[in-house]
Amino acid sequence: MFKVYDRKKFSRLPDAILFDIDNTLYPYNPAHLSAQRAVKQKAIESFSISSDTFDEEFQKSRTQIKKRLKGMASSHSRLLYLQKMMENLGLGSQIFLSLDFEQTYWSTFLNNAVLFEGVEEILDDLRLLSIPTAIVTDLTSQIQFRKLVFFGLDQSFDYVVTSEESGADKPNEIPFNIALDKIRPSGKNIWMIGDNPISDIKGAREAINAVTLQKIHTGNPVGTGDGKPDLAFNDFTRLSTFVSKIGDE
Repeated sequence: MFKVYDRKKFSRLPDAILFDIDNTLYPYNPAHLSAQRAVKQKAIESFSISSDTFDEEFQKSRTQIKKRLKGMASSHSRLLYLQKMMENLGLGSQIFLSLDFEQTYWSTFLNNAVLFEGVEEILDDLRLLSIPTAIVTDLTSQIQFRKLVFFGLDQSFDYVVTSEESGADKPNEIPFNIALDKIRPSGKNIWMIGDNPISDIKGAREAINAVTLQKIHTGNPVGTGDGKPDLAFNDFTRLSTFVSKIGDE
C-alpha cells in the first residue's frame, strides 16, 4: 500500500523528519510475544504457577502500573510490571528475580526484533539529502537506545527524544517540541513518520503542524478523522523512491 491523501503537502522536501520507533521501524508484536513467552516459562519454573496464572497476574500488574503512572515513560516498564506481579503473588519484591526476568524479556525481545525492509536505505538517503532526523518515542531512554544500537541505527539519527526525557508520552506536544528545539530546522515543513493514528499522526499534527506519514502494518489500519495521515505506506523502499522524486523536481 502507498497512498497520498494530500499531494500539496509533498511539493518539496521536508526541513526535518521525525520518526517513531516501535511498529514504525520494526514490527513490535513478534519480538514482544517471544520475549513474553521466555519470561512466562522462567516464572512457571521458578514459582510452580500455571500459564493461566502468569497471564492473569501479569496483566493485572501491568494494568495497575499503567493506571498509577499514566502518561509517563515508567508506565511502560517491564521491571515494574514484574515486580508488582511478584508482590501480588505474595512473594515480595524479589529484587534479583525482577531484574533477571526483565533482562530475559529484553534480551529475547532484541534477538527477535527485525527492521522493516528499506529502513536503513531511506535513512542513508535522507542523510545524503542533508535532511535532519530525530526519533520521538515513548518508553525509557535506556531501552530505546538499546534498540537503536542493536539495529545498528545509533548513528542514523541526529537526535532522540524519549517520553522519559520529555516527561510525557505522545500525543502530548512536549516531546515533539523538544525534538524541534534540538534540530532547529531551517523551515517549518516537518514530516512525522509513525504508525499510531493518535500518538503519532494526530499528536504531531496538533503539536507542530507536521505533515504526517503513517506506517501501515498488519492489524494497524489507516487512521480516520483527526488521525488520518497525509500519506499512508507499508513499504519504506517505496517511500524512499517517493522522497527521491520530490528531490529531483
